[in-house]
Parts: sequence; structure tokens; C-alpha cells
Amino acid sequence: MRIGLIAPPWLTVPPPKYGGTEVVVDGLARGLAAAGHDVLLAAPKGSTCPVPLVPHMPEPCAGSSAVWSATTELYHVASAYAALKDVDLVHDHTVAGPFFRYRPGSLPVVTTNHGPFRSKLGELYRHLGDDVAMVAISHHQASDAGGVRIARVIHHGIDVDAIPVGDGRGGYAAFLGRMSPDKGPREAILIARSAGIRLLMAARIQGKEEQDYFDSQVAPLLGPEVEFIGEITAGEKFQLMGGAVAFLNPIQWPEPFGLVMVEALASGTPVVGTGSGAAPEIVDDGVTGFLRAGIPELAEALSLVPGLDRRACRKAAEERFSIRRMVSDHVALYRDLLPGA
Repeated sequence: MRIGLIAPPWLTVPPPKYGGTEVVVDGLARGLAAAGHDVLLAAPKGSTCPVPLVPHMPEPCAGSSAVWSATTELYHVASAYAALKDVDLVHDHTVAGPFFRYRPGSLPVVTTNHGPFRSKLGELYRHLGDDVAMVAISHHQASDAGGVRIARVIHHGIDVDAIPVGDGRGGYAAFLGRMSPDKGPREAILIARSAGIRLLMAARIQGKEEQDYFDSQVAPLLGPEVEFIGEITAGEKFQLMGGAVAFLNPIQWPEPFGLVMVEALASGTPVVGTGSGAAPEIVDDGVTGFLRAGIPELAEALSLVPGLDRRACRKAAEERFSIRRMVSDHVALYRDLLPGA
């Protein structure tokens, strides 16, 4: 098949440091190409994904306002569709793309919602035409679709083979994510402190809201037993995860997926976190980690992690969350949309 992929306009593919959707798009593009399909990727200028790239795409640009963000994404989408006229199918990972009125009318489009359906965007998705196939990234997310037609539920996959397995002998727990209350960085500190385990925190701080949250809620709790190391590269991330006795993921909202949990499992590190959103679809409680509610319960679970088998964590990532499995699931959907492909 000739498959066009459209990445969001905010970060290059793959991302230089922190990134979720861009990691998924990179893996999908490389996996489809390795499976013998012709892939053309529309991604921001400077992207290094090793597949043919649409030339002259705009540079990555973080929006400074809702209007600016929408304008930026529409320009990005228009540039992408103008170059993807000769493909069999487009898989669009942007928000605006599925609603872009000037895309070729006969071109089948698959779109993945990387965020929650319980939003104004979900209301718009309910009005999509039959020519757009919607992919949900977890069963929990799909259960909140509220009338949006779901073509498939496809869990994200990662390049498990590229992630080294750590021994977990660093003597610390790890936290990695955005510096957002939704991700639970403050809760991670309280859990580790209650369990008497050192915590290393890697997080991106973006914008005034996240900086204010860090300054008021997280920074006052830092000390010798809680170290904040800022935003790190992919290599540094897997080194951090592999050396951790556990990965703390006390998310405070129903996250649609949670790629960072899969990355932790691939490094052999059990996950200790809340059971919100899609977490139960990723973590097998008592086998690859513990899902609990409340800081005391999570702290108790953290102390039990040494009894888990790190090999089971790696095996779960290999069998359920590989790029190969993700690509296979997508190709099955593409073939259903393109009879005779």
C-alpha cells in the first residue's frame, strides 16, 4: 500500500526529547516501511524519521494561543494534503486534519484521537463523515466516545528492541512526564517519601502554568531524597528507568493511554500508579506493577515491588506493545478500508 502519514505540527518526528504522539508516529512510519509498504510522512521541518518525507513542510511551532495553534495546524495540514495526492490512504494524527474541507474527497482517511473524547473535540468527532475511520488508543478511551464511531481500538507500540533492560539496582524510584498536576509529580514525591525510597524526577516544564505549579507545589518538596533533573533525552530516559526499582505513575486524570508506562515495562521496571484511565490495560496488577488509590496504599505497594519479576515486565512489552503488533493492527484496518489492497 501507499500510505501517507501526517504528524502534528508541534515537534519533529522523532521528538528531540519529550514527546508522545511523535514517538508513536515515528514507530508506525518505520514499522510500515519495514513491512514493505510505501510510506510518505508529512512532519515538521527537521524531522529525521528514516522514511520519505514531504518536502517544504513548516518548521515545528508551539502555539502561544488557541487561535495561533489552530492557524498553525491548519497551515501544516494544508501543506500535508497538498503533497499526499497519490497515496492510497492517509493516516492523520492531527486534530484539524479530519475536518479539512480541501482534502481529496475520494481519499480514505484514518485518524487517531490521542486525547480524551470527553471534550469539545469529541462533540466535533461525532459529526465526522463515513470517509474518516476513527482509531481509539485504549478501550477506556473508546468507552467515553459518546457516540463517535470507533473503527478500531489499537494500543500504541514502541521499539522494544531498542530499549535496554535495566537491573533496577539504582536504589531509587523514577518519575518522568510533564510538570502537570494531571501527571501527579507532587503525589510521586509524597509516595516515595512515605515508602522511604529516593526519587529521581525528570520532567519538562512548559509555559507559565506548569512553572507556577512546579514553583509552588513541587520545588518546596525537593531535597537530598528527591532530585529534580529536568527534561532529558531518550537515551537518558531509558538509563533512568532501567536503574529504577519502580516507575511511579500516580496520574490524577483518566489518561487515554500512557506510553511512558510501556517504556518503563520495556526497560524491565515495574509500574506503581493509580488505576485511572487506560492504566489497567497496560499494567497487570501484581505481575508487572501495582495499581492503587491513595498515597498510603501506593507507598505500601512501592515497598512490595522488589518481589516482582522484571522479566515479566519486559515480556509484556515485547508481546503486547511492540511496533510489530501496532503495525499489524493498523495494516488490518487499512486493508478493510481498501478492498483488494
